[in-house]
Amino acid sequence: MEKINYRLRFPLMALGLLALLAAMWAGLVRMGWSWPALQPGLPIAHGPLMICGFLGTVIGLERAVALNRGWTYIGPVLTGLGGLALIVGLPTPVGSLLITLGSVGLGLVFGLILRMEMAVYTVTMAVGVLSWVIANGLWLLGGPIYTVVYWWAGFLILTIAGERLELGRLLRLSRFVQGLFVAIIALFVIGLGLSSTETLLPFGVGVRLAAAAMLALSLWLLRYDVARYTVRKKGLTRFIAVCLLAGYGWLGIGGVLGLIYGGVSAGFQYDAILHAIFVGFVMSMIFGHAPIIFPAVIGKNIPFQSSFYLHLALLHMSLLLRVIGDLTIWLPGRQWGGLLNVVAILLFMANTALAMRRSTGVASPKTAQQPG
Repeated sequence: MEKINYRLRFPLMALGLLALLAAMWAGLVRMGWSWPALQPGLPIAHGPLMICGFLGTVIGLERAVALNRGWTYIGPVLTGLGGLALIVGLPTPVGSLLITLGSVGLGLVFGLILRMEMAVYTVTMAVGVLSWVIANGLWLLGGPIYTVVYWWAGFLILTIAGERLELGRLLRLSRFVQGLFVAIIALFVIGLGLSSTETLLPFGVGVRLAAAAMLALSLWLLRYDVARYTVRKKGLTRFIAVCLLAGYGWLGIGGVLGLIYGGVSAGFQYDAILHAIFVGFVMSMIFGHAPIIFPAVIGKNIPFQSSFYLHLALLHMSLLLRVIGDLTIWLPGRQWGGLLNVVAILLFMANTALAMRRSTGVASPKTAQQPG
């Protein structure tokens, strides 16, 4: 069983990376770059591929590797295949059903995690997975993407917030500070719930509540996360902290934009809000945690290289260009910002691959530590 589990890691990681590449291509086509769409449904699948096909598969794989139980791989297998179905152009319900079932699989994994350890941070991450299940269920039932996407954002925001709170144990946060965290998460979940229905309140009310919680969470993380201390260190530890702090800033920007523009369902303002969250916050987290997560998954060390700051700087500068283009209706800035976002992610992949190639060490998922 151990050998089978190990052999699953590489094709699943490959499926996740394939979904990432397809999502980036689809995103550039959506932005107006005159490139072939490869298949008619690919541009529409941009969001699901990035969030579910790539991030959902990688997060599910990370959990499966950490628990080292065969059945925990079912989730990432299903989401990986769901992403592949969207890429090759199978009917959307095929991909959405596979991804929905995969998210349910990750939900079962977190059921096990909660049995092993019931704490605020594990509950926060479990609520994040529940948010993903709800999002995928709404998508499967034909719900509009502009309402589904905030539940998808909830999956990633709550997963990251829970992980950071777990590391916050090193700082021995007071009950008041932890209670403030719980209150912010509760407000965020209430906002998500109201954003998916207009039977009680307008859609924009829920979005603004969720946005207020995102702004509050970004401030909480900037104030209480361990990264504000580890940024003073050197090497990989500092790099991770810089990635985290920059990402928290973009989460706050996404919150501010959500408060200002409310329930926009399309257009440039919508693009600015979502990409502040998914590129500025989430991708910055990925850049910072990749040197820790990838070795735990694939079993090969990724030594820190100063060149890692190149893809990090390019990501944030290009996103700033894109958001400025969105908010000022400056089309060239928006398009070139989006293209350079993709270049930054490709540079990240290249730098990571080069670092792995230079490494001679073998990493163990049981001994991998997170210095940030």
